[in-house]
Amino acid sequence: MALIQIRNLARRYVMGSDTVHALRGVSLDIEKGEYVAIMGPSGSGKSTLMNLLGCLDSPSAGSYDLNGKDVARMSDNDLAEIRNREIGFVFQSFNLLPRSDALHNVELPLIYSGMSRTDRRLRAREALVQVGLADRLHHRPNELSGGQRQRVAVARALVNHPSIVLADEPTGNLDSRTGQEILNLFEHLSSQGNTIIVVTHEEDVAQHSHRILRIRDGLIAADESTGRRSSSVTVPSPHPPVLPPQGP
Repeated sequence: MALIQIRNLARRYVMGSDTVHALRGVSLDIEKGEYVAIMGPSGSGKSTLMNLLGCLDSPSAGSYDLNGKDVARMSDNDLAEIRNREIGFVFQSFNLLPRSDALHNVELPLIYSGMSRTDRRLRAREALVQVGLADRLHHRPNELSGGQRQRVAVARALVNHPSIVLADEPTGNLDSRTGQEILNLFEHLSSQGNTIIVVTHEEDVAQHSHRILRIRDGLIAADESTGRRSSSVTVPSPHPPVLPPQGP
């Protein structure tokens, strides 16, 4: 069974006397360990699809099964639980607490899940080591470069061992060299068995993925393989290999 199964997913918005069909019946499967990019022009429906995949919104019609759970029919409280346990988010603007150090920013999802202080700090430390920030645990965001801040955000997304990491324009606020470092990090995480979904409007960013879904007019216009996926994907161990630092 696929990690993500979507069938005839639709989302309609009523705006005054008009109805906007943002998604018009999308069906797709995403397997565990896939690295998928979602592309499309403004108004294509890619942001709507991202919000549905991230359980930030509910569909008007159709089904969405995530890791065997029918999330399309869940209440707001149940969706919040799914977001915390099953989905790690990475945003273009980092969304870090400015007065908190990297360790505290990363452990935030674990606070909401009720984990003990000792356990969550250990888990947050492991996540920061995994993204190459072992020497930046107690630095605040204003003491970190843009690339380091995004690595903190990636560590926060990973700390709950989610089913998927959902990244929205993750290189949008970074220069080209630093953006490349973040894409290298995603490739490393994908090689360890993590499921990565990146929403982007940049072709070169999308080409780092295994598969590109091109959205147009609320439908999947193309589903393309980039040929980058290895023949096998290994499932990460509880103590995954450390990614060495790759610059500032």
